[in-house]
Amino acid sequence: MQSTSRLLGPPGFWKRSLQELRRNATTAVKFEAVKIPTRPFPLIYFSDPNSITLCKRMSDADLGAFSTSNLDFVPASNTKPSHAQFHGTISTALPPDNPEVVRTGYAGWRTLDMGPTIFGRSLWDLSPYTCLALRIKSDGRKYFVNLQTDSVVATDLHQHRLFTKKSGQWETVVINLRDFVRTNHGMVVEPQSEMLTEKVKSVGISLTDRIPEPYSLSIARVWATNVKGDETLLEDDKPPTVDTPSRSVEKILI
Repeated sequence: MQSTSRLLGPPGFWKRSLQELRRNATTAVKFEAVKIPTRPFPLIYFSDPNSITLCKRMSDADLGAFSTSNLDFVPASNTKPSHAQFHGTISTALPPDNPEVVRTGYAGWRTLDMGPTIFGRSLWDLSPYTCLALRIKSDGRKYFVNLQTDSVVATDLHQHRLFTKKSGQWETVVINLRDFVRTNHGMVVEPQSEMLTEKVKSVGISLTDRIPEPYSLSIARVWATNVKGDETLLEDDKPPTVDTPSRSVEKILI
């Protein structure tokens, strides 16, 4: 016979279920499905050391190669917000004992999959929002922003270049969700299909420029937004021109 605690489930399961119930109730009461939200929708805020544990690091080292991927929490100071520092070194060397690996030079991180609830898998519903925003400080390298959805093909990613304008300075980058391109293992998938913004599993960033040097990218927060009236956009950013370059293979890692 199962114990009472096992039948009831782990505390985290019921906590997530209650949060999902509250979210659904709020949506129903406020009719957010037909109204345009004016507040930002947080995906990951690196506001405390525990936020790092909500993310998974990845690199070609998982296949026996030599690129490194680190994600460290950096507390706030007078000159910078609290943030995660994504850093390491890219290596294009091939693993000597794995002949199936013919291309290396990859590092990245993503948020962990959210746990199940009584209503099913926890997912982000970004359908009421038009854009994804990131508060970052870049070293100017060729980073990509990645969104994974609960689609039929589990290895599909929606990707977009993280275009920056102020290398070495804090800035807010805003990307239109419609401009993300569906890829699989770094290759553009044709025909393209619309992203399931109502079923987003994770968000992350990757570096795939294959330049064998150290890299460093600081990320304070990532959120969904409709831009106008977004209280998290700082006055010195004034972004609200969204970068919308034409959809092309050049935006994707190949």
